[in-house]
Amino acid sequence: MVDFLDIFEGESPLILSMPHGGQRLMPGLENRLTEAGLRLADTDWWIERLYDFGDALGASRVRTDMSRYVIDVNRDPAGRSLYPGQATTGLCPETAFDGTPLYKSGQSPDRAEIEERRLAYFDPYHAALSALIERAKARHGLALLYDCHSIRSQVPRLFEGELPTFNIGSNGGTSCAPELEDIAREICAAAPGYRSVANGRFKGGWITRTYGRPDAGVHALQMELAQKAYMLECPPWTYDVEKAGRLRAVLKPLLQALLAWTEDRAGGKNEKDL
Repeated sequence: MVDFLDIFEGESPLILSMPHGGQRLMPGLENRLTEAGLRLADTDWWIERLYDFGDALGASRVRTDMSRYVIDVNRDPAGRSLYPGQATTGLCPETAFDGTPLYKSGQSPDRAEIEERRLAYFDPYHAALSALIERAKARHGLALLYDCHSIRSQVPRLFEGELPTFNIGSNGGTSCAPELEDIAREICAAAPGYRSVANGRFKGGWITRTYGRPDAGVHALQMELAQKAYMLECPPWTYDVEKAGRLRAVLKPLLQALLAWTEDRAGGKNEKDL
């Protein structure tokens, strides 16, 4: 068991993937990062706390403690851009979302180091995620992968204006059954005081696009949340209990509805049948 992964095996078909909540740096990296890099500003802050009701839903979970500045486990390991022609960050990012350099001059990782990081931190995450998906399919006949993300509500380099609270990604409707996307759209659109969009600026990252294969029994959705809805979007990145409570009052019923649809189509398999 690798010490930077938090893996939990639940009993339902639901799997929560949390690829960007980590704040841990590999040994020696903090001496190579700029002050901006050390702030870890692009972390999906508090994501594990926001979804801590997952255990009660029987959800499985995989989360990495490693910062996305070490390696981004939601990027194509071959280095291909997920959004050609648009600003983004890579497998081992050298700039923050706002374009600020993360490394001191001459300290960026070379190809050999990037490959070392992939083997050490990227591959174990995906081995764990793949195992949870196969486990869910074996038990239930299908799996529901929900990729948990958040981002600052305003990042001009990535998008204009202010991001909606709920940004649903299904890779243009290909990573899950259309009914699941409809459920997510309807619940988010009906939530008072929030805006939502599906397949807008964020259509789903490498995880959603790679594992979402409805024909093979794996349905994947990405949810990118605007951090303004539950926390302070600048240091010290404080979790706002009141705001988060209102947001969680939407997220939990959303996951319950997605899970109910999935369980209805789980082919009659459950724990008692095994």
